[in-house]
Amino acid sequence: MLTQTTTRVLEPSDLGAALAILESEPVANAFVTSRVQIAGLDPWRLGGEMWGWYADGRLRSLCYSGANLVPICATPEAVRAFADRARRAGRRCSSIVGPAEQTTQLWRLLEPGWGPAREVRANQPLMVTESPAADVTPDPLVRRIRKDEIEVLMPACVAMFTEEVGISPLAGDGGLLYQARVAELIGAGRSFARIEDGKVVFKAEIGAATSQACQIQGVWVAPEHRGRGLSETGMAAVLRHALADVAPVVSLYVNDYNTAARKAYTRVGFREVGTFMSVLF
Repeated sequence: MLTQTTTRVLEPSDLGAALAILESEPVANAFVTSRVQIAGLDPWRLGGEMWGWYADGRLRSLCYSGANLVPICATPEAVRAFADRARRAGRRCSSIVGPAEQTTQLWRLLEPGWGPAREVRANQPLMVTESPAADVTPDPLVRRIRKDEIEVLMPACVAMFTEEVGISPLAGDGGLLYQARVAELIGAGRSFARIEDGKVVFKAEIGAATSQACQIQGVWVAPEHRGRGLSETGMAAVLRHALADVAPVVSLYVNDYNTAARKAYTRVGFREVGTFMSVLF
């Protein structure tokens, strides 16, 4: 029996069908879901296109194509179709990121034309929690950042990004887009830090948020304060805010080689439930 398949850019009228797929895996899809819920499917507002893969007239899989290329609930056949479309369009993204199995297949198909990558992080544990560990006391000095404190926060954000990604977010446009993103999170009340003597000691953001799940990102401790357990007490504080004010499930993903962070996150109540993969250009 033949199956009729097709791939196309989704339009605003496809929003309901797209959200149904996104919300079927609320933790894994939290980042893209949060953007779609805010911006819809208009590419200008969304910051990229949403590709849909159809089988027998029904939307089955998605792929977000913007600053990141993100396969979503993608079957092997859908991944092949998305790879074909990405090859034709040419690389416009700075990374490919998503569930490891789908992202591995997508990168295998794109690498001959898009490679080599600057770095491939093939094993990034996805961690979740619904309740904080009872034996870790949240840092009472970790709080929401005010809008007038962005200049205090920015150096820590730049240091975290550079340390994590390997390039500065100030490259290219001088950091205008990155600063706008930081300001967006502060304005939404999703940026947290401990500040001492005008400098950030610990910071983290709730980078994506839906009613079902949220995702913590940008966790950073100033180098001179590392080894004091601030990542645990700081994360416990952010986790308390996230569960109370944002969503019933909190997630994050971390590099497998960052054993100290993985231990800290486990200590505050997170458990590993899956694996992400990132390809950095």
